[in-house]
Amino acid sequence: MSTARLVRVGTRGSALALAQTALVIAALTAVDPDSTYEPAIIRTEGDRDKTTPLTILGGQGVFTVALQDALLRGEADLAVHSAKDLPPMTPDGLVLAAVPERADPRDVFISRHGLRLAALPAGARVGTSSRRRAVQTRAINPRIAIVELRGNLDTRLRKATEPEYDGIIVAAAGLDRMGWQERITEYLPVDRFVPSPGQGALGIECRADDAALRAILARIDHQPTRVAVTAERAVLSAAGAGCTTPLAAYAERHDETLRLWGMAADLDDAHPRWIARTAPAADPERAGWQLAEALGLASEVRA
Repeated sequence: MSTARLVRVGTRGSALALAQTALVIAALTAVDPDSTYEPAIIRTEGDRDKTTPLTILGGQGVFTVALQDALLRGEADLAVHSAKDLPPMTPDGLVLAAVPERADPRDVFISRHGLRLAALPAGARVGTSSRRRAVQTRAINPRIAIVELRGNLDTRLRKATEPEYDGIIVAAAGLDRMGWQERITEYLPVDRFVPSPGQGALGIECRADDAALRAILARIDHQPTRVAVTAERAVLSAAGAGCTTPLAAYAERHDETLRLWGMAADLDDAHPRWIARTAPAADPERAGWQLAEALGLASEVRA
């Protein structure tokens, strides 16, 4: 049954965030054509400060807290996040109401020289602001140097053409959503270069008491993606909100089974370790906690 209304869709103002929001609005309009879905641009801490490294700025939450606050204040009715930016705990009063079908979860390497990551010479400079990416980049090519890289996707792509960088690491999903796939030099496989939890997926939050909107959002929820992302986010929960170690987790649902990959390193980025395992898809949170334990990130698995 239609619940026709004006729905304000909270979003960051970057080109990629607006493209992602447009995809969500199109999907919602298809299932609820009587309502009007309108973007509401919210500036986040990560958008205001584009130079401070994310590890100093605060990491997870810098791109989401302002959107969540806008929901709680009633300035937006739903918010579209990149799922990898969402902290593992949803604030009181909000609910993760939809996780649409995931795009390509992989990381990609973009080289102005057209070289694959492993082929870069000693001293080559690779840009990323992610310790997870830095650790796995060095594992593939220990000869390179990691250089801090901040900014929206279009800014990072522009920097990839400048002499300061010989290449950059970004997510495939953003390039796909912007139609910029031709920039990709190399796709990095998930077993050797494990993605960030939630990478390639979108997370849509709304107020927990908005039953009508939750019912509409449930119609664009993709259960295989939700199950996989739930397992990945459970790894974050198991590691703890204060975890500062480089961490990666990725899951795929295959019928009644989850295939999981994880990566973690020490506080100083040393001794990276990779884990691959399978688990029942019926309890993705437990699967995520068990993966975290195998990586040495959780002291005990939730029953």
